[in-house]
Amino acid sequence: MNNQNMLIKVLPNWNGLSLEKLFRERWRAPKKLVHEWRMSKEVKLNGQAVIWSATLQQGDLLSIPLMEAVENEAVQATNLEIPILYEDEWLLVANKPAGIDTHPSRPGDNHSLINGVAHHLQETGQSCMIKHIHRLDKDTTGAVLFAKNRLIGSMLDRMLEEREIKRTYVALVEGTLHKKEGEIKEKIGRDRHHATRRRVSPTGQTAVTHYRVINHDPKRNLSLVSCTLESGRTHQIRVHFSHLNHPLAGDTLYGGKEIFPRQALHARKIEFTHPITEEKLVIEAPFLDKPEIFDGNI
Repeated sequence: MNNQNMLIKVLPNWNGLSLEKLFRERWRAPKKLVHEWRMSKEVKLNGQAVIWSATLQQGDLLSIPLMEAVENEAVQATNLEIPILYEDEWLLVANKPAGIDTHPSRPGDNHSLINGVAHHLQETGQSCMIKHIHRLDKDTTGAVLFAKNRLIGSMLDRMLEEREIKRTYVALVEGTLHKKEGEIKEKIGRDRHHATRRRVSPTGQTAVTHYRVINHDPKRNLSLVSCTLESGRTHQIRVHFSHLNHPLAGDTLYGGKEIFPRQALHARKIEFTHPITEEKLVIEAPFLDKPEIFDGNI
């Protein structure tokens, strides 16, 4: 994969589109990248250089230069045995364990999820960039999406912003929620009295959490909930449930009891339409805790 062009088979619903329209309107590729392609004359259709008004037909082979190995040099590869849940030549989804950041939090840190993913790429002979599309807190586990080149990175960033990537979390919260399903719509801002904590604040950023109660454990007085977010604010689920006086079990930062060694929060599922193949992807992340936190309840 090192510095080679990517080959893409033209899909039926691209029939009649010009190269220009595919790049600018359907993919909404970054202007800088489209300009680079135009200047380099490396974009080819069925092996031939073509003008940008050329029309695409189903089954045509489009070739674009995308393998930027140099962009990965800053990410040190570390063997963290990260489980890879899904992978193709464009993107991958990794299952993040607890206790590591999504990306290095300080200079010299090489023990983050992205370092583990870089090791996976190295071990499988892939020389490409790697970029996380979203993050999880250090002690939250589950699915994290990564892009392998600038084009897909830009497309996935836009899809996340436009809420076309659906992420489902599960959490164990303290107590019994009165409503079986609901919406928490409270703005979230920084806590002036604590460097890492967030809080509900009328001057904060808009944040909406949708939740559904899956079941209740009366012995431990814990409720298992499934959550989806309309926004992705720092600590959003943790802050919102703490605000309802149902903090996450194990989340001592937000008032939860120290039942578990971490907050009981897991990014269970990620769903989106692949920007290039246009295939609907639904990727589930198994639980990683030993001993289990979620007890196989779902």
